[in-house]
Amino acid sequence: MKTILCSAALCVAVMPSLPAQELQVAGRSGDLSLKLEIQGRIDRAIAWLATQQKASGAYADETYPAMTALVLSAIMGDPGRDGDAVPEGAAKGYDYLLSKRQRDGGIYAKGMGTYNTALSLLAFLHRADEPTFEDAIRQARRFLINQQADFDQKGVTDNELDGGIGYGGTYSHSDLSNTKTAMEALALSREVLADRPGGVGIELNWDAAIQFVTRCQNVPQNDLPYLTVKEEDQGGFVYFPGDSKAGEEEVGEKIALRSYGSMTYAGLLSFIYAQVDEKDPRVLAAREWLGKHFTLSENPGMGAQGLYYYYHTMAKALTASQTAKLELADGTKVDWKEKLALTLFDAQRADGSWVNTAAARWMEDNPVLVTSYAVLSLEQIARQL
Repeated sequence: MKTILCSAALCVAVMPSLPAQELQVAGRSGDLSLKLEIQGRIDRAIAWLATQQKASGAYADETYPAMTALVLSAIMGDPGRDGDAVPEGAAKGYDYLLSKRQRDGGIYAKGMGTYNTALSLLAFLHRADEPTFEDAIRQARRFLINQQADFDQKGVTDNELDGGIGYGGTYSHSDLSNTKTAMEALALSREVLADRPGGVGIELNWDAAIQFVTRCQNVPQNDLPYLTVKEEDQGGFVYFPGDSKAGEEEVGEKIALRSYGSMTYAGLLSFIYAQVDEKDPRVLAAREWLGKHFTLSENPGMGAQGLYYYYHTMAKALTASQTAKLELADGTKVDWKEKLALTLFDAQRADGSWVNTAAARWMEDNPVLVTSYAVLSLEQIARQL
């Protein structure tokens, strides 16, 4: 399965924003109207994000470099960005990220080392041609690889958490969200470094990572003996082996973990970054579950919780898998790009920002975080039009 590094900028004209209901008619005449509207929405959002920068260069919470990294990825990935120059605010944000480099190669302040480092590494990729950032990328890669779990017998995936990656620090257990983000940062940085002097360097144990991801999926290939799979959960993913944020049910002496949307897109992305074949039964099962549960009104299985993370992982996964239209359970195919764009248009606030007004869980009451998710989602869509 081909992995796509979406970092190229494309300049397009900007038009005034249209109400979403008007755009739905205009968009049918071609992709151009939708693309122009997306650019207008991105422009408004990035202008709002600029007002949230602190004197230190950080955006939002200074103890979480990941927040600033997401904003920088949104700014640098803007299809309408003028030329290759780094905007002044973004340059200051990058200086802040560099100031959080630690001796172990991580980029963090007060913990959650994996999360902060992986997202910072992704932001650094936009400036990988600069020696300072190439060095930071290489060190961050080593840090992330060293976070891969290998309990009990070393080199043997005998523990259900082996092969995965967690937050780090006090949250040491592996989980699919951090594993996916680390795999993304490692896979995309490998593409950048492959042809450079020094090459890629050390690598993740990708086979072990794939096994961990499989142990997060409700499929027959999952080898954990205490689990069972209910039909409606077949193919979907959970947070980590033994735990689903969507809940669980006891079925006899076994446990059925409920699948949910954001983690199923995260699982699909993980398989993509690990270059698992697109015809692999685990990949096909994930896509089937997503087709059966496609919706934009909620994060399937979680309601409003993690809604914008769900949008973000959806846009990345369907873009990376080159899915122009997603096949639903009844065989029809949905233009997910237009539907997701229109959903985000309707939710954008007058000042250009987004926030999850229905659920604060996973920090989605923070408009800087949620606006970054929304912008990154729209940028993925724009590149496909």
